[in-house]
This record gives sequence, C-alpha cells and structure tokens, in this order.
Amino acid sequence: MPVTTCVFDAYGTLFDVNAAAREAAQEPGRDAFSAHWPAIAEHWRRKQLEYSWLRALRGIHCDFWQVTQDALDWAMEAEGLTDPALRERLLQLYWNLSSYPEVPQVLAQLRAQGLHTAILSNGSPDMLDGAVHSAGLGDLLDAVLSVESVGIFKPARAVYDLVGQHFGCTPDQVLFVSSNGWDASAAAAYGFDTAWVNRGGAPVDRLPGTPAHRLTTLAPVPDLRIY
Repeated sequence: MPVTTCVFDAYGTLFDVNAAAREAAQEPGRDAFSAHWPAIAEHWRRKQLEYSWLRALRGIHCDFWQVTQDALDWAMEAEGLTDPALRERLLQLYWNLSSYPEVPQVLAQLRAQGLHTAILSNGSPDMLDGAVHSAGLGDLLDAVLSVESVGIFKPARAVYDLVGQHFGCTPDQVLFVSSNGWDASAAAAYGFDTAWVNRGGAPVDRLPGTPAHRLTTLAPVPDLRIY
C-alpha cells in the first residue's frame, strides 16, 4: 500500500531537546552554568527515557511533564546544582523548545505531496501544544497524538495503534520518523515504514525491528521512496 501518513516523534526528532540547557547557559548571569549545561542536557534526556520505560514496565503512569521535572531534578543533583530559579527557567525553556531548522520546510513539502502529517509522542497534550505553538508548526500538522490517551509510554503497541485509530490507515501506509533508535526499531517491528534520524551517529540498537531508512537529518524525508 502507498504511504498516506507521515508521523513524527516529537522530542529529539522535531524539537531540539538540548536547546533548553544550551539557551539557559547563554543567558546573562549564567556563566557558572556554562560548564554544566552539556552534562545537564545529557542526564536530563537519559533520565526522561529511563523513567518513562520503568513507569511503563511497572504500570505506574504519570504524564510526561512530571517525568521531565523528575529527570531534571536528578540531573541537577548529579551536577551539584541547587538553584530553584535555574530549575524553573530550564523547565520554561523546555516547554517552548525550538524545532530543528529543516522541520517547517519538511512538513510543508510532505503536505504539498498530499500526505497527512502528525506527531506521535510521549509528551503530554499541554507540553506538545506549547512546543508546536512555539515552533509555529500548528498549520503544518493534521494531528498531535499523545500517549496520554492510552496511559502508557512508548514503545507499547497501544501507542502506535493511535495512528491507525486516528487516520483510519493500516501500518504499511505509515512512514514513522524518529531520532530515537529504540523507537524506530519498535515502530518497524509494529509494521510501519520507518526512518531513523540518527543525528549523533549512534550504532543501530540490537532490538527487533530494523528501520528501512537511516538519515542524519529530516531534510531527505520528502524524497524517500515511500509511494
């Protein structure tokens, strides 16, 4: 079946998850933070993912905003930082993350080709609304799908089911794009045509499901042979 729907993961795929810590470090009066921000960004993202997986395994769900705050608290403590004002600023910046530069053009090209475009994310609806609005992507997306409607994080199959339920399509009519190797693998095993945006040059995850396309940015997505 031809692909009719292009679905993107949000954080790390459309939105730059390192931007909050990087931008905070560039603000006046935060010279001391400049040495910490790369480690904060790395710890923050890693703990976000770990907490989402562990909560899914244990059946103890909360929304991704709580996971994001818990992960930041761990990251700040790991770096010996106890500044409440910095914590609040980092969370504010995360709520309004910028997109990667190529994102608007890629979405516009896909829409011009007649494809539906959507986000499928662990993010809570409010978080996703904030990021989509901040990046100015609202008019380029047909749907923003959150795991909150099923109460479990990726890579649970129930999350990937949301795409077919919303668009009335079969898995082989979906191109799923993610920068997370584990997410791309799970989506491929589910039956989506899958593109892994490997921005950091990581090895392929040793998991069931192999992404059909391997990219370094989103720019080539509209030119993939998906029809």
